[in-house]
Amino acid sequence: MAEKVMMLGNAAIARGAYEAGVKVSAAYPGTPSTEISECIVKYDEIYAEWSPNEKVAMEVAIGASIAGVRALASMKHVGVNVAADPLYTVSYIGVNGGLVLVAADDPGLYSSQNEQDSRAVARAAKIPVIEPSDSMEAKEFVK
Repeated sequence: MAEKVMMLGNAAIARGAYEAGVKVSAAYPGTPSTEISECIVKYDEIYAEWSPNEKVAMEVAIGASIAGVRALASMKHVGVNVAADPLYTVSYIGVNGGLVLVAADDPGLYSSQNEQDSRAVARAAKIPVIEPSDSMEAKEFVK
């Protein structure tokens, strides 16, 4: 029987990325998304970097995915606004490898300057949204 491991959502996202074969992860730190990169860097098979801002993180992940590598970018919801230019562009140019953007919304403004629903941004960018309700779904949905 497989060993069960208890994980919070961000660790589960990192695990899902690893299990899916993600090779590049780029992120800009900001609660509630910081722990994704802190967990993903523990997987030696994944190149992980802190980018200078969210736009660069999105561009690094897009570049990897255009080259045929599975990639992940992660940031808090406010950063999605900073990354909007490459995000909207990639939605119509497409990629060759898998590409996931993890937008960590912050309902109730626990650690952010504004409240935003990233589902509206995704609708405008014409990209799908996957919204897990627990850690297991977070791991599986990233895959």
